[in-house]
Amino acid sequence: MSAALTPASKELLRLLASKSFRLGQFKLAAGGTSDYYIDCRATTLDARGAQLTGQVFLDEIRSRGWQAESIGGLTMGADPIVVAVSVVSGTLNGFLVRKAEKQHGTGQRIEGFREKGARVVIVDDVCTTGGSTIQAIEAAREYGFLVEGVMCLVEREEAQGRGNVEKAAAPAPFISIFSANDVRAEHLKAQAARQG
Repeated sequence: MSAALTPASKELLRLLASKSFRLGQFKLAAGGTSDYYIDCRATTLDARGAQLTGQVFLDEIRSRGWQAESIGGLTMGADPIVVAVSVVSGTLNGFLVRKAEKQHGTGQRIEGFREKGARVVIVDDVCTTGGSTIQAIEAAREYGFLVEGVMCLVEREEAQGRGNVEKAAAPAPFISIFSANDVRAEHLKAQAARQG
């Protein structure tokens, strides 16, 4: 965890543990298998989960003193986070990065906020290898945004993900709100309480 838990982040962790975390055998998008799966959208698209996500990300951005004008990331994992933070903040505009440029209309890859030279924060839901986060960082910089910081909701802490993202983000810092171990521990604690 990036900092001491606030009431909002404690509640968000509980929601992630109950709604988004599953034990079993799962094939990962990044390749390989895992004995757990985290589907953050089950939490970030939940009404209360969205409120908490927006508040926790906004609190973290403010606590670090980042002077961002916008928040964005690669569609789809970042979409609910971007909207939640924009709504809760009332000041941070959102943008979404397409996986590829549109082949019709204006052909743009960045949707939403599009002010070149603006300071932005890149967000993602889960970081494993960091591939989608890195795509968003590169697209944002290519467009002309200045990346102030990079954040993910849950970091799986495997497959060199942190190192890959830190290298791509530099000199901007990369932080995670929770680790997969944080969510697993909360899930197991809740499971034990139900059985006890």
